[in-house]
Amino acid sequence: MENQKKLPITYEELKQNLIDSGRPYDLEMIDRAYELAATAHADQRRRSGEPYICHPLSVAQILIELGMDSESIAAALMHDVAEDTPVTIEEIRSKFGAEVALLVDGVTKLTQIKFSNVEDRQAENLRKMLLAMSQDVRVMIIKLCDRLHNMRTGDAWPPQKRRDKALETMEVYAPIAHRLGISNIKEELEDRSLRYLDPVGYETIRNLLDERGDEFLHSVCHTIAEHLAENGIEKATIRHRVKSIYGIYRKMYMHNKVFEEIYDVYAVRIILDNVAECYTALGLIHDMYHPLPNRFKDYISTPKPNGYQSLHTTVIGREALPFEVQIRTWEMDRNAEYGIAAHWKYKAGITGGNDKLDERLAWVRQLLESQRTSADATDLLSDIKSDLLPEEVFAFTPRGDVINLPAGATVIDFAYAIHSAVGNRMIGAKVNNRIVPIDHQVVTGEIIEIITGPENRGPSRDWLNIVKTSEAKNKIRNWFKKERREENIAEGKDALEREMRRNMMNVPADKYDEFMNVLARRNHCNTVDELYAAIGYGGLQMARILPKLKEEYTKLKDNEPKIVTVDIKHVHSSDGVVVEGIDNCPIKFAKCCTPLPGDEIIGFVTRGFGVSIHKKDCRNVQQGMRSPENAGRWVRAYWAEDAKENYKATLELLCMDRDNLLSDVALALGDMRVPIYSLSARSAEQGRARMSVTVGIMNTEHLNNVVSRLKKIKDVVSVTRN
Repeated sequence: MENQKKLPITYEELKQNLIDSGRPYDLEMIDRAYELAATAHADQRRRSGEPYICHPLSVAQILIELGMDSESIAAALMHDVAEDTPVTIEEIRSKFGAEVALLVDGVTKLTQIKFSNVEDRQAENLRKMLLAMSQDVRVMIIKLCDRLHNMRTGDAWPPQKRRDKALETMEVYAPIAHRLGISNIKEELEDRSLRYLDPVGYETIRNLLDERGDEFLHSVCHTIAEHLAENGIEKATIRHRVKSIYGIYRKMYMHNKVFEEIYDVYAVRIILDNVAECYTALGLIHDMYHPLPNRFKDYISTPKPNGYQSLHTTVIGREALPFEVQIRTWEMDRNAEYGIAAHWKYKAGITGGNDKLDERLAWVRQLLESQRTSADATDLLSDIKSDLLPEEVFAFTPRGDVINLPAGATVIDFAYAIHSAVGNRMIGAKVNNRIVPIDHQVVTGEIIEIITGPENRGPSRDWLNIVKTSEAKNKIRNWFKKERREENIAEGKDALEREMRRNMMNVPADKYDEFMNVLARRNHCNTVDELYAAIGYGGLQMARILPKLKEEYTKLKDNEPKIVTVDIKHVHSSDGVVVEGIDNCPIKFAKCCTPLPGDEIIGFVTRGFGVSIHKKDCRNVQQGMRSPENAGRWVRAYWAEDAKENYKATLELLCMDRDNLLSDVALALGDMRVPIYSLSARSAEQGRARMSVTVGIMNTEHLNNVVSRLKKIKDVVSVTRN
């Protein structure tokens, strides 16, 4: 990453690179685009202090390296003028035509998208981004190059902006680069993001990748070239690479491996003229080196969903250092490096033949299509996360067709990936000729036969909780939406009424119809039956309805006549708490802060549950007092002299993991005669353990003594009150 090719800072250098590429670029149009951009940005500077025009020049250079066309280069040079200068899209359209204007407009709109939260607005923005991408993928390729150059110069940003941009890059831009197959950009975006998100982890791995790797790889490449030439393969091109820092980071920190357990840190790439030579070379490599078991992958016969093809095998030589060998043809290598950009057709070159492009963008259209029927825009967010960057598995139908699925997908996902009719009629599945349960997760290489029932059979509602792919979920929902309207309405009505009972919501009969009509409109449904049906077939999640339901119920209650209260007086309650102005009222202690005698407390009058007692410094109290509709429901409270003997308090212990730790904690509490109501422990990262213990406490002084005693136990790092 540090050895990145120096980007041009002058247009003369960029133009020379265009000429040197040998491609049929429209230099006259690109000249005009540069002149417009240079004039528009003349007085602007970047945060680093360099002239602003350096940024569009650098973005254009990355596009040249990807082999993109004249319109893309022109749009890259002007991609910021519509946003940052008085130049309009209409002006660009009149001077450069509709195609270039569409690209500039698309990139400008993408710049306004924020990926920091999961509200409706953001989901709609993501939808717009995918729509722009499905109309012309060059918009997204230009945006990826724009983000890449910004990340290369990100040291000029303030620290918090660096982290925000890095997170956004990691969550959205790198996965899209992956799905478009542009591996170089994807890896560099990930590495540069990691440097800002976890600088210590980044430096640790960079230091592990020492110089011995290069020496070792040079020696291996020389040996392989000699052996291939001796066996008749003389035109092999052999390169080597070291795995990206983020690729190693994922395996070390997310898969809990040590550096020595990662077998593909070093890789040798053999590029040949045809597929037959690839398989011959594979045999020769396995003759030379010892192949590691279960480390061979044939992506030539079963390409990855983003179109990647190659043979991968991991071998180990006399140096006892494992390395990966990738064998592919020249076309496969171009596809792997440049992804969808490798398929670009120049207007001056070949026309038509964009079938591969359409194939590569099918996932974008599929996501958009599946979302049209969804009442909940934020479903798109979870679909993007599950579908955009999955670890893939490959399984076969009995006829030998390959089905690609994300890791964790079930045989139901497999059935719907074949055809919606197969999924809807599925009654069971055989894997390698053995019957399996319907929640069986697909493993690469399995031969799966779907057993189907009669035509009128449909899916089960429970399948929505089992399937992993958005495609299967949407096909199941669509079946229920079309085939079971009356059943959906009844199911949805029951579910909503259950939720209202659970939340103690009782709407008077004379106001019920009006209340439900308002709720339906707030959830974008034309009628109450449409609302019930959407809940019934799963298009509208109860978690999305609940906040709006509570808001409407609160408005309804606020409009009811207020009950006259008695004069304020001090009365003791049965739980050792005095609440001003309320006689013999049920008391419950809030679980968010679990107050104890000695803590300053305050009461909140709930609807139907009496008074909830909180600590005065509880975050919920501070937020609740700022809410105008709840401010009047807070009442003064304090501990009575006859406070009951024991109150429950939960303590969180962070410890170094070791044998007998749990029994030592239990013994210490037993010695202090402290009752234990619950005690649980779990392993944590880096050899640590977390423990949660709920005990009986008399007051805050007693609590402090217990905490002090627990801190003295060997290997207990910290004790905090939950």
